[in-house]
Amino acid sequence: MPQRRATIGTTTGLHARPASKFTQAVAATGTDVLIGRDGQPAVTASSVLMVMGLALQGGEEVLLSADDPSAEQTLEELVALLGTDLDAS
Repeated sequence: MPQRRATIGTTTGLHARPASKFTQAVAATGTDVLIGRDGQPAVTASSVLMVMGLALQGGEEVLLSADDPSAEQTLEELVALLGTDLDAS
């Protein structure tokens, strides 16, 4: 199971707008991706409500994972996306 750590680049955290952008990007990959804090249960990364429920803050580190062993590139792209300010565009 590929995993990657990402840091939330949006200073205000993953509230509605940035969470929506992130979850849409995840859904567009067609890959089942999970997101969560290290040591805590992860949630489906394509669900805006589940992602918002994590109340992730700017600068916080999260863990992304996928069951698909070929999802390495997808996770890399999502890590890069999370590192940007999703509230800016």
